[in-house]
Amino acid sequence: MNKHFRLPYRIGVFALLLVIVSLVIAACAAPAAQPSNPPAQATSAPAQATSAPAQPTAAQAQATSAPSADVCPLNPKANLVWVSPRGTLEVMDDYPLWVAKKLGYFDQVGVNVDLQPGPLGGANVVSLLPEGKADVSFPSPGVLAASIDAGIPVIMPWEMFGGQVFDFAVPADSTISSVKDLAGKTIALGSSGWTPIVDPILAEQGVDPKSVKYVEAGQQWGQTVDQKKADAALAWEGLRAQWQGIGLKLKYLIGNEFSKDPSNGYVVRAADLQDPAKKATLTCFLRAVAMGMEFARVNPQAAAQITYEQFPALKDQMNPALALESMRQLEYGYNQSNKAGKGYGYSDVANWQSYLDRVFKLGQTKKQINASEAVTNELVGAANAFDHDKVAADAKAYQLNDTWKNVQLQGPVE
Repeated sequence: MNKHFRLPYRIGVFALLLVIVSLVIAACAAPAAQPSNPPAQATSAPAQATSAPAQPTAAQAQATSAPSADVCPLNPKANLVWVSPRGTLEVMDDYPLWVAKKLGYFDQVGVNVDLQPGPLGGANVVSLLPEGKADVSFPSPGVLAASIDAGIPVIMPWEMFGGQVFDFAVPADSTISSVKDLAGKTIALGSSGWTPIVDPILAEQGVDPKSVKYVEAGQQWGQTVDQKKADAALAWEGLRAQWQGIGLKLKYLIGNEFSKDPSNGYVVRAADLQDPAKKATLTCFLRAVAMGMEFARVNPQAAAQITYEQFPALKDQMNPALALESMRQLEYGYNQSNKAGKGYGYSDVANWQSYLDRVFKLGQTKKQINASEAVTNELVGAANAFDHDKVAADAKAYQLNDTWKNVQLQGPVE
């Protein structure tokens, strides 16, 4: 999914708008300059952790249907196509994938990974799976729920972002201090297509979505709030850094602090988890992703440098400090399940059920979806069964260039 406005393009909003598209509930498919497709991803975090993450728990290791931990490396190598929901790869969000490529982790697990920008629209990205044009896609919970509701046989075995990725921005001097205060207020959106994102968030906090007035403000929805032409605006982790960079005077209600709703993750064909060979391929792919996430946890600057230098265009969109902050905000969410001892990629099934029940009550799905139809943790244990010490050593030994040696984190990564 993607939505990038041309104005902030040079400082990175372009990248983040591309990201929010992945979180749009209904099909969104507009070109980069159009905001009718929200981006999808990012998260904020507060100081860097140096301790190695917890090894997979006994419960994870017991995932009875997961391939054994020694299935990797695959021989011969398997091929796998991963598609972005943004229509571009030139963002900081997918740093675990670029780290895994740069450090050779995909080669180590025996998977040839083809990273594709995908179509402009999160719903479309899911439809590529049953068509056989992709093996892994990256939608938001809303897109996943809508896809399952429409009969597309997919499931999420790897939740990238643990927690609520969406925030609300309000003027710096606003008296609004909680989501409950948004009742009866005006909320600016880049597109009316984003209302399915906001409605469940409001409902979770006891606010009737019908009580608010949505203002479709296009590319300037953040500026609309800065100019006090709306009471609040939908925002998300990572975008906060972008709006700060262009001088918008805003403060934020941080989604991760008030909401337990799930966020984006890697989605696959449900049938592939019933095929031993395909399950092994997915397990090994996810193991390399987890290795990339662990590398970045230990050395965020190195992960940011690898990703930033992958795409020269990023240098026109944001400076290294802003790129690191955007990545850090995302990384904070990516690291939450691991910090909790569940391993990378773990999904809170109870939270998913709560979310799915709510979107059903709101009429966003025609049937009430059981969480077991949408998510599974059966690959998490085996995917996290990598040599954590070796990856940590890789991260600590990675040589930063002169630019990145001096770029400091603005907060923690977990």
